[in-house]
Amino acid sequence: MDFIIEGIQKAFQLIFSLDREIFNIALLSLKVSLTAVGLASLLGVFLGFLMAMKDYWGKRFSLALVNTLLALPTVVIGLIVYSLISRRGPLGVFGLLYTPSAMIIGQFILATPIVIALTHSAVQGIDKRVRDTALTLGATEMQSAWMVIKEAHYAILAAIIAAFGRVIAEVGAAIMLGGNIKGSTRVMTTAIALETTKGEFGFAIALGVILLLIAFSINILLHYFQSKKL
Repeated sequence: MDFIIEGIQKAFQLIFSLDREIFNIALLSLKVSLTAVGLASLLGVFLGFLMAMKDYWGKRFSLALVNTLLALPTVVIGLIVYSLISRRGPLGVFGLLYTPSAMIIGQFILATPIVIALTHSAVQGIDKRVRDTALTLGATEMQSAWMVIKEAHYAILAAIIAAFGRVIAEVGAAIMLGGNIKGSTRVMTTAIALETTKGEFGFAIALGVILLLIAFSINILLHYFQSKKL
């Protein structure tokens, strides 16, 4: 029990002293996850909107595929991306393995199905008369699409926030693709795993506290946008 109390005390000492290594790791985590979710949002919102508004052959299959990808383990994503970007892989020439870019790719693959599925659900929940009325009043397809997105924007923002919460807390793909290299690819989740095995509980708890604060903030935002949707 004593080592837990000592670890907590050391953790808050590190946080309140603004330990440089702690905050560099936290900033890298935010940078990687925000970049991945930003890219996933650009693609995911677009695809989710199209899947909700358009009828096409194989629609049920594509929806089933997206829903299946929601449960894809992060280690499987890490394995797939690793096989593609390793030296012997087809993309090995780009030297992406064990870089932040590799971690962004992994998190992008993890986040995109979440954004697609939740955007699809959000757009489907909008009354179809919104788009029909806009078209009747002379709006173009692009303008009518923008009207629908505006109606669903709180739910879409909630989808993006949910995706961010998912990727910033993942560890499997991050450690497989980033390698947990100090000062380069060490993010909060991988650092917590490493420092715990080394017995550096104070350092690990400090990162855990920061991660929990981020998770708490994400949930506050998520509940806010979900309440706006309702």
